[in-house]
Amino acid sequence: MSPASTTTAELPSHLRELFWDYDFEALSWEEDQDLIIGRNLAAGNWDAITWLRSLAGDGAIRRWLEEHRGGGLSPRQLRFWQLILRLPRHQVDAWVEGRQTWDRRMER
Repeated sequence: MSPASTTTAELPSHLRELFWDYDFEALSWEEDQDLIIGRNLAAGNWDAITWLRSLAGDGAIRRWLEEHRGGGLSPRQLRFWQLILRLPRHQVDAWVEGRQTWDRRMER
């Protein structure tokens, strides 16, 4: 199934908990792809990640990570995707360092 053919009705119900602050029935892959990918990567369980990979493909996940510089993901999650998607280490190192700098600022 291609992302363009996915409709709101096709978003699996197990994703509902990831979008507690949105009208789940109003979400659509075509209109909300950025949000859906981000939430799945940051807070999705294995079923959500498996669904996302089967729908969007690793290329779309890689593009999202690169466009957002891994935004919203923990260092552990970023290292996971580094391995799975064979992202360049220096690229992920920069994202992780950015998270650690932010975390140190928030501790003050």
